[in-house]
Amino acid sequence: MATTKSIYTCTECGGTSAKWLGKCPHCNAWNTLTETAAEPTGGARNRYQALAKSQPVATLSEIEASDFERTPTGQEELDRVLGGGIVAGGVVLIGGDPGIGKSTLLLQAVESLSQTVKVLYVTGEESGAQVAMRSRRLGLAGDKVRVLAEIGLEKILATLEAEQPDFCVIDSIQTLYSEQLSSAPGSVAQVRECAAQLTRTAKARGCSIVLVGHVTKEGALAGPRVLEHIVDTVLYFEGDTHSSFRLVRAIKNRFGAVNEIGVFAMTEKGLKGVANPSAIFLSTHSEPVPGSCVLVTLEGTRPMLVELQALVDSGGVSPRRLSVGLDRDRLAMLLAVLHRHAGVATGDQDVFVNAVGGVRISEPAADLAVLLAIQSSLRGRPLPKGFIAFGEIGLAGEVRPAPRGQERLKEAAKLGFSVAVVPKANAPKKPIEGLTIHAIERVEQAIEVLRGL
Repeated sequence: MATTKSIYTCTECGGTSAKWLGKCPHCNAWNTLTETAAEPTGGARNRYQALAKSQPVATLSEIEASDFERTPTGQEELDRVLGGGIVAGGVVLIGGDPGIGKSTLLLQAVESLSQTVKVLYVTGEESGAQVAMRSRRLGLAGDKVRVLAEIGLEKILATLEAEQPDFCVIDSIQTLYSEQLSSAPGSVAQVRECAAQLTRTAKARGCSIVLVGHVTKEGALAGPRVLEHIVDTVLYFEGDTHSSFRLVRAIKNRFGAVNEIGVFAMTEKGLKGVANPSAIFLSTHSEPVPGSCVLVTLEGTRPMLVELQALVDSGGVSPRRLSVGLDRDRLAMLLAVLHRHAGVATGDQDVFVNAVGGVRISEPAADLAVLLAIQSSLRGRPLPKGFIAFGEIGLAGEVRPAPRGQERLKEAAKLGFSVAVVPKANAPKKPIEGLTIHAIERVEQAIEVLRGL
């Protein structure tokens, strides 16, 4: 009997090796080679076809280009992340932890879209009865939603040909398999092949396709990174399953802005968009408390107010520096700048910093708000009511401007904030009604302003 040959495929880059190795020879990742069945060499040779007929070489300025038409999904927050709605022929990859709400959100979007366009919901993880049960629980009619429970790629492509939908959901890409390959569903080869074939179909027929992807225990999308490269948009579901709030963030978007976020609240009737997310990330203190400072951060194109809390307490021999929602190494750097340039020593103190609401702050414009919250907690004096701050701090003690500072200040004034400490370059030329602005250039000036307030 002929034995089946095996090859070893890297789960990170998709590279192959004839024998098992501890380190992938292609991407140098350790312990990522997994055994799969080798594909026959005499397979179909014409599986890969171009998306369109070959075109002659042309000058870029002479090529006719028009803006993409978008179809709203009925979920305003999802439309914001997508850049205004779905694009014909666009392929979206959405990932997130199990049970965070990916299938729920997409089923709600399919229901809304079914009123205007033809839709198809392909499920490889549930039966049709389970999808119907979830639809009833969410209070969705589903009278125009077509459902297919199938994991065979060729049968799904045949259904797409017969149904001719304008919008299709594949839940999920890791459950599909192609008969052209002998490896198991979820393997690198299967995920890459199925995603490529579905993307080719979407581009050729103008059908928008949403692929649901599994994530690893680190939170990254499972499978090779080629899956993220070939799609047009990559969305990540963020948030704690113990909290009712969810964030959908765009990591890649060929049709819109990246790092745009949509905020949802999980209810009994599914995910509902949150129109004013700043209210989630601000604590409701009746009176100002020490160690609390409000930051105006920028998520994509949306200014958002987040409360940063700091607690400075007497430490032991080796004081701790702990941050939740912020970079811990940056916190240590800010404490060194505070000591060197403002004369505020925290070397014998434990310093804890937290971003309220579970949001993650990655932009350096949060530096000034973190330092002012630490100073407030250290002195035991609360910041004034209606106080906000933002600005990046350098190692030389300078306060650098944050991008789109005018929009941040206008958002704060709209929500009733009255005092702002901002970099001098972000100070508006015309005064903003109801907002007193203190423009600073250095860290020591910020501390002086804070003591005066």
